[in-house]
Order: sequence, then C-alpha cells, then structure tokens
Amino acid sequence: MPGLAEGSEAPDFCLPDQDGQEVCLSEYRGKWVVLYFYPKDNTRGCTQEAKDFTDLIEEFEKLGAVVLGVSPDSVRSHKRFQERHGLKVRLLSDPEKEVIRKYGAWGKKKMAGREYFGVIRSTFLIDPQGRVRKVWPKVRVKGHAEEVLNVLKSLVS
Repeated sequence: MPGLAEGSEAPDFCLPDQDGQEVCLSEYRGKWVVLYFYPKDNTRGCTQEAKDFTDLIEEFEKLGAVVLGVSPDSVRSHKRFQERHGLKVRLLSDPEKEVIRKYGAWGKKKMAGREYFGVIRSTFLIDPQGRVRKVWPKVRVKGHAEEVLNVLKSLVS
C-alpha cells in the first residue's frame, strides 16, 4: 500500500491514548504534528525511538508541535510502556490498524528471510493546516528524532 504523498491532506482520525482519552488529529489544527508509526511497545528500536522523541519534546513544543506515536498495541500496553521508560510522547492505540493503513504504514516486511505483514516504521510531519509536509518512509531509528526536529525548524523559520 503506498503511503501519503507530501502536500496531501492528512486523513483525520480519532484513537485512544495511553490514558484511554480519545485523541483526534483535527484537535491539533493550528499546530504542527509529528505523527510516527512504530511496530511494538517495549522492543529495542521502538523504545529508543520513543526515548529520542521524549528527549527532544520540549524543543518540539517550543516550535508549536505535538508528537504522537501510533502502534497496534493496547491502551494498557502503551500505559506500561510510557511509565516504564518515562516517555513524554502521547501514544495512540490502533489495534484494528485502520489509521496505520490509512497512512500507508502497514505492509510486507522481511526478517531473517521470512516475509510477513506488519507496521512499517514511518513518520509524517503535518502542518498547522492539516497538510502532510514531510514523509519519512521506512525510518531508521538512529538520529531520526533529531532529523525530524531539524526539518521542522527549517519549515517554521
């Protein structure tokens, strides 16, 4: 499934966060949104990515941005993940993978010669008008949060 193109309108959605509160993308009109999709709570790469965004959360907030992480894990799993690692990003639960699919973050993956379907780690930077300004498909965790922050800085200034 192809992902969203830069310049396209970001599909609206509503999903529960780690506290069970409904979060709708439309609530963030007027703000920048970093929307990142990740495979699974408490796995090495996903934990590092969430920690990296957490470490930079104040810088994102100063630029008028919120950071939302989405995975198929449950609200309860997200709550434990957040507490265990002191995460400050808001984590959204999409067990039916509806939003994950809408954004093209679900697809065929390969590991150890085996093919399977899963969440493709990807990030979307959405502008205050609700348009996708930058897409990172197939993200590598190392340095990713900093790269997103740098792109945001260049777009805001």
